[in-house]
Amino acid sequence: MSQLNVSIPPQLKSWVESRVAEGRYSSASDYVRDLLRRDQDAAVEETAWLRGLIAEGLASGVCKEEPEAIIENIIGERRARRG
Repeated sequence: MSQLNVSIPPQLKSWVESRVAEGRYSSASDYVRDLLRRDQDAAVEETAWLRGLIAEGLASGVCKEEPEAIIENIIGERRARRG
């Protein structure tokens, strides 16, 4: 296993030590590895979500209306709902 040294302020060191003391983690390294795995999983999920939005946008086709007309329609609809 590789080794990585990280400097953290005393407040974060205390936080890590308290998490280890709670018993969920066997060491500070175990805690940091868990945080990194969670961050990695979140990044993969976010990438998949963004790819889905891009695919949805591409599948929706090209809008023929001018952007200004779209904005005017949205504003008009909101005004109509407010009555």
